Amino acid sequence: MGRTSTARDRLIDATGALMRTRGYSSLGVAEICAKAEVKKGSFYHFFESKQALTVEAVNAYWNAERTCWTTELAATGPALDRLRRLLNTMAQLQRRMKETSGTVDGCLLGNLALELSTQEPAMRARLEEIFDEQIALVAATLGAAADEGTVPRERATEATARAVVAHIEGLVMFAKLKNDPSVLDDLWPHTLLLLGAAG
Repeated sequence: MGRTSTARDRLIDATGALMRTRGYSSLGVAEICAKAEVKKGSFYHFFESKQALTVEAVNAYWNAERTCWTTELAATGPALDRLRRLLNTMAQLQRRMKETSGTVDGCLLGNLALELSTQEPAMRARLEEIFDEQIALVAATLGAAADEGTVPRERATEATARAVVAHIEGLVMFAKLKNDPSVLDDLWPHTLLLLGAAG
């Protein structure tokens, strides 16, 4: 059911899968345990609370996604091509989700950030750390693009990188709302406009 068959990992995998479609607040420990095929009594052997389990599910989600981000952004080739490949990969994930499950579930990180923005401080802090890491990865790529002359130097900033990450998350949110991954077709063209870069 996931990376390994241990009860702890099954709980983490089940939480990530359920929260992509159901969110945090409406999901109970009993339902997580049922999906993970773990006895409810065993839950607290591994996690002190649903919040603690959710932090681990978010970490697992980002660990997998980070591999994609770093692989695409550290690849060979011009910096803008690397950024385009990352954005195309993010859009393709949503398209595959629609093809396999019939729904666009969006980004677990963005979904939880919207749902938990005024509660669960530990979760909010972890999400902020992850988005800061994404921003730093994009900022480094924009710096390389500026060195190559494909992005104006004044656009190769952390603020622009934050806007790129927000653009990704925003369009994914709209794709989820409309249950239509074609919303993401404009992701790269509008990112180029944001960067003041030539296509």
